Amino acid sequence: MTATRKIGPYQVYRVRPPQAQRILRLLVGLVCFGIALGLSVEADLGVNPWTVFHQGLSERLPISIGVAIIVTGLVILVIFPVIDEPIGLGTVLNVTLIGVFVDITLVIIPDLTSLVTRVLALGVAPILIGVGSGLYIGSGLGPGPRDGIMTALERRGLRVSVARTIVELTALIIGVVLGGRAGLGTLYMAGTVGFWVQLFLRRLRISD
Repeated sequence: MTATRKIGPYQVYRVRPPQAQRILRLLVGLVCFGIALGLSVEADLGVNPWTVFHQGLSERLPISIGVAIIVTGLVILVIFPVIDEPIGLGTVLNVTLIGVFVDITLVIIPDLTSLVTRVLALGVAPILIGVGSGLYIGSGLGPGPRDGIMTALERRGLRVSVARTIVELTALIIGVVLGGRAGLGTLYMAGTVGFWVQLFLRRLRISD
């Protein structure tokens, strides 16, 4: 069990050695994750459920997808004391950085018009999410806020797979209602991301 301590209403993960290596892996992982989400948006073939929600939010409000990711993360972070979920440096940086890297990716990568390049972009996205998740979750500095909802539900008796399905289906449905774009790519992302995350997490996790 990861050691935590109380700061105000929040439980906070204790930073464990080797600290510099963990922080470097965390940052590289968040960059990979942000680029992966940006690629999936640029492919315009359907994105993962949470990104459908963020797209829908950006359609309704005068904000970018990246800002929608940040705002959503901040809102979830506020309720962490209520659901008794600990936070760490990784949780905070997940909230503040992934959205920035998504917006940067969308600016740097030109609009993809060829179906081949769009399919390639979508094809690479789950692999990059796996690498990014393996690095940032494997650093042991705290999961992302969306992961925290799932682990909180797990502690209340739900299996991880059931908790993940409930959370992501809810995000997907609300996202579509708001105007987010689901498609075949959404099914592809939902069906493959878990495999790549599990694969790379086993290889990239830093042992305690």
